Amino acid sequence: MPDSPGVYLWKDAAGSVLYVGKAKSLRKRMKQYVLGQDDREKVPLLMAQTVSFDYVVTDTEVESLILEKNLIRQFAPPYNVDYRDDKSYPFIAITASDPFPAIKFTREKHREGTRYFGPYTDARAARETVDIVRRIYPICSAQCVEWKRLTAAGGAPTGKACFDYTVGKGPGPCVGAIDRERYACNVADVIAFLEGRHRGVAESLEERMRAAAAELDFERAARFRNRLDAVRRIEHKQKVVSTRPLEIDVVGFFREETITGVHVFVVREGRVLIGNEFVLDKGLDVPMSELAEGFLLRYYDEAGSVPREIVLPELPDAPEAVEEWLTGVRGRRVRLTVPRRGEKRELLELAATNARHTLMRHKVRTRYDDERVNTAMLELESALALPRAPLRIECYDISTLHGRHSVGSMVVFSSGRADTSAYRRFRVRLDTGQSNDVAMMAEVLRRRFSAERADDERFAAARPDLVIVDGGKPQLAAARAALDEAGAADVPLAALAKREEELWLPGWDEPVVLPTGSASLYLVKRIRDEAHRFAITYHRELRGKAMTASVLDDIPGVGPKRKKALMKAFGSAKRLRQAGVDEIAAVPGVPRDVAEEIVAVLGQWQAEREGE
Repeated sequence: MPDSPGVYLWKDAAGSVLYVGKAKSLRKRMKQYVLGQDDREKVPLLMAQTVSFDYVVTDTEVESLILEKNLIRQFAPPYNVDYRDDKSYPFIAITASDPFPAIKFTREKHREGTRYFGPYTDARAARETVDIVRRIYPICSAQCVEWKRLTAAGGAPTGKACFDYTVGKGPGPCVGAIDRERYACNVADVIAFLEGRHRGVAESLEERMRAAAAELDFERAARFRNRLDAVRRIEHKQKVVSTRPLEIDVVGFFREETITGVHVFVVREGRVLIGNEFVLDKGLDVPMSELAEGFLLRYYDEAGSVPREIVLPELPDAPEAVEEWLTGVRGRRVRLTVPRRGEKRELLELAATNARHTLMRHKVRTRYDDERVNTAMLELESALALPRAPLRIECYDISTLHGRHSVGSMVVFSSGRADTSAYRRFRVRLDTGQSNDVAMMAEVLRRRFSAERADDERFAAARPDLVIVDGGKPQLAAARAALDEAGAADVPLAALAKREEELWLPGWDEPVVLPTGSASLYLVKRIRDEAHRFAITYHRELRGKAMTASVLDDIPGVGPKRKKALMKAFGSAKRLRQAGVDEIAAVPGVPRDVAEEIVAVLGQWQAEREGE
């Protein structure tokens, strides 16, 4: 391979393109794939399918970026970032090359001589914008029959008035009611309005209104006044996000395992004009930098305008090349920024929140979660050789600190969803004086599946279709022995090792490795992480109580009786730490001077803990 910038294409056995990438050095970049030096989750699966490759050398990295974008659009490789639905988004277009340019709502591919604004992800909003623009400015509609005849005649009036002109909505070039120069002024105002330059548009309308009034042309002045009122009503509806005249796009992302919601705030003159939303077909399975770059290339290749600044949560892999490409598209300097504080950071967080809601709506609309769960169940049944689909999965984890305050957690997922009412937690009784996760896991499982709990409604009469323990082969062996001892030898069992995300099964020499990005791997990782969270929460609660209790023991005037009264009154150590002197003194048997001492000591203890 040449040590030159360019684009590479990985291909499968059928010659189909799996992935398109760019590089400053083709040789160095492609070696990372082949030698396993690329730590992205998708790479091992990609290389397992790859049997050949192709490449194109370019002169610069920017040229490779443009070529990469075009090849992705041409081949639609499955491993590249793309819109999930791949539908065409609507635009507002001005037919700028026509003698009398018209406005239209369209989903067409971009044509020469036409100016496009968008994309709009809300088609209704785009249509309403066209209607508003035509109410403010006299401009023809591209759907008008007489306008089409006028255009075909090279701009010569047809002599027949169109319906819009008859009802006072059109400017009337079809009957010669307006010349090209005045019409061009209207078109310039429309373009300025659609670009978000409302302030300048309002000032221009106000000047024209005053000039018409000075000439005693009150009818024309009234028309300008009505247009000015319409512009101001629109400005009033738009959310002001800055006192400065910001011209930025703020791009927020919310990622799940294999899918991402994106929300773009288009901010012009400090106001949010529109909020566009998209769903990408990649998520946590690719780095944020790759996701950002893929979206920027796709979005701004079609967008009608590029702002002077684009705000992102993370820069793309080649920020300088992307900036140079965007600058070429815009015709002026474009910057990519990642704000750490201030109003832009707040806008970015708001965009991320909206991206989360974008993803939620998409999942509800498409029943995405239901399909993923069904797929995950079938994949687990097949991969683990289960007798039936694992509709009820129980997962166990241990949390301890050098053998102290040791706890076990049991979380339950029914039909792929967390069943929090069935969660249980165990305070480990084993006293080893040291951390022994294996023995503790065995104890928890023996207690869960013991004969006396067989009919306990808190643990459900139905046995799980699959038990997962957090750990590797040692935890698996201990769990198998505990289940056998408790008379639950028929319960399917697996251990999930964190490091490689491998599933170990009893009697199997090799682990089961679920495919990267698969629904089944996503599900078992979610279940494992939830068990870990539940165990950690309980462990911290016990540790906090123990630490608070030990601190109370050192306060003069607080003995076992008063300590018990305090814990009974407040219910938890956390609430006691948050209580004031008056609240503590209100507990029967606690004098005010003792209450003051308790507040002072617990406050000092909390400050030291936060410092540590």
